[in-house]
Amino acid sequence: MSDPRVAILGFAIESNRFAPVATRADFVDRAYLGGDQLLADARSPAPVITPEIPAFIRRLDQSGAWTPVPILFANAESGGPVDHSFFKETLALMERGLRAALPLDAVYICEHGAAITTSEDDPDGQVFEMVRSVVGAAVPIVATIDLHANVSDRMVDAVDTLISYRRNPHTDMADRGADAADILMEILQGAHITVAHVRMPVCPPPTQLLTAPGTGPYADMIQAAEALGDPRIVNISIVGGFAYGDTPKNGLTVIVSTREDVQFARQVALDLVATAWRERAAFTPELTSLEQAVALAKAAGDNPALPAVLLADVADNPGGGGRGNTPFILQAFLKANVRNATLGVVTDPELSAQAHALGVGASFTARFNRTETTVYSEAFAATATVLQLHSGSGIGRRGQLAGCSFNLGPSALLQIQGVQVVVITNRHQCHEPAFFEMFGIDIATVRTIVVKSRGHFRAAFDEFFSPEQIVNVDAPGLTSPILSRFDFKRLPRPVVPIDDLAEWVPQIRLLSK
Repeated sequence: MSDPRVAILGFAIESNRFAPVATRADFVDRAYLGGDQLLADARSPAPVITPEIPAFIRRLDQSGAWTPVPILFANAESGGPVDHSFFKETLALMERGLRAALPLDAVYICEHGAAITTSEDDPDGQVFEMVRSVVGAAVPIVATIDLHANVSDRMVDAVDTLISYRRNPHTDMADRGADAADILMEILQGAHITVAHVRMPVCPPPTQLLTAPGTGPYADMIQAAEALGDPRIVNISIVGGFAYGDTPKNGLTVIVSTREDVQFARQVALDLVATAWRERAAFTPELTSLEQAVALAKAAGDNPALPAVLLADVADNPGGGGRGNTPFILQAFLKANVRNATLGVVTDPELSAQAHALGVGASFTARFNRTETTVYSEAFAATATVLQLHSGSGIGRRGQLAGCSFNLGPSALLQIQGVQVVVITNRHQCHEPAFFEMFGIDIATVRTIVVKSRGHFRAAFDEFFSPEQIVNVDAPGLTSPILSRFDFKRLPRPVVPIDDLAEWVPQIRLLSK
């Protein structure tokens, strides 16, 4: 088909059932772009949107003449359930945009896949079904999702191909956007897709979904899928899920898309889930206690001959809905007199504003979480000195944010006893060295780095810390990997690793697109 008209849209957020409601402001602060504004950002040198859409556009640009039809892309930092009225408004805007753009030859949906709203457990499914209802059964639709998506049957049924990330940390987002373009062009040229879809009674905590070789059964599944290399395979998506969504569609999901060979797709899906089921005990996390972590930091600060350490505050990961402001590691450091440590990034707009008002060199009583009332966001105070101030804007240097613009809002570097603390305004997980380096910090000289992040930091801080130097700390928070600590209401039970489940018979759905 020459010069196809391809619509582009998406609603991307990872929703933690236990976190505060995500509002319009959360999306506007990150990305809420439509029409020409969306297209301009996607083709800019440092987009604010996620890499999939720019890569999708680049690949179609390379393939020949086509007409992009940008509708709307909404993206926010992971948070709680989305305000349903805002979601309904956004869905209506997308529908109006699609109807106004008809006729269309194809649609690309860039979704996260783990959204919930205050009234709906599957808004992603609603987006997908809306698109299908507008464009009709004959128009190809491809979608990309995060490997932390919670995949519903309606999501799989509404699109021709569902494509998830394969790397965690997510260094392959652009690759998956390019895959979406390639698959879409193949369908436009007449390819027919058959799908096998199976969900497992397994809800791994995010710490158990790394994909580097040797990191567990999820990595083993990814490697096995990539090793197949069979020409019948269009795409294999192995979606680990997001347990904190607490939805009926939770569960590790495998979607095998093939070129008109549904029985082959079925067998591949069965083989892949068998691998994970045999190794399911490895989905139980092993963490380092807060006391042990503090001892490591204390030793690293007191003895330069020891290796430096990176402590991951995995239970307060803004990338999973954490608020980025729990005080437990910082308080423990101060009590133990830990030295030569840097901690970030702490989300506290009021504290950052106060530091900016006082100016560099000012000493004052830093009151953390003075207005935050969320569980685990305990208020405390400490004497601090303002070392540096920054606008919080920059371009990522490594890992997931490499080449992408970020905006942390007014930010400050505070010295509190032997600990430097980076305080920001706009909630964001710490997965980029630039968040420290924008203050002139030489990470290579710091004995202990603490990041409020679950795992994406690994792709960016690997130039400073080997896997052996990285420690996942067991502290309280909204994203604790110890899932038994959460009061799940909708999660299918029994489920590994919360429950002891000895037997399971896969139920596979087969579809022809």
